[in-house]
Amino acid sequence: MSRRRRAEVREILPDAKFGDKDISKFINNLMMQGKKSIAESIVYGALDIVAAKTKREHTELFHESVDKIKPHIEVRSRRVGGATYQVPVEVSQKRASALAFRWLIHASRKRGEKTMRDRLANEILDSLNDRGSAVKKRDDTHKMAEANRAFAHYRW
Repeated sequence: MSRRRRAEVREILPDAKFGDKDISKFINNLMMQGKKSIAESIVYGALDIVAAKTKREHTELFHESVDKIKPHIEVRSRRVGGATYQVPVEVSQKRASALAFRWLIHASRKRGEKTMRDRLANEILDSLNDRGSAVKKRDDTHKMAEANRAFAHYRW
């Protein structure tokens, strides 16, 4: 972290197809080596697949999926008198969505389907049904925070 000043928060433009800033952020997170058009085609294709299977609106599905992955509480390391404690803290809205995007992309990349479009679509479908690697990651984070609830008084 910089000691001088806080980093400026950049204004993210909404995506071209749905006009949604969250989908635009997700596309930017998925993008590799500046290939934004490929990332867009992957996300839009995956949302089309999910919408065709569930007969619901694209943006509604995406937001519901991300909301099911977002963590509400996480653990942070806190050093107190020579010992390091895992202290449970609440997660801000921005960090929660950033973690959800990261976990969804990571879980999708680890899946076994042939194309990234299919992997992402199936991971979104799994998260809508409360299963899949991304939802498991959220549950593990919550369990860790619950297990370390005794150290909550070290919160800063």
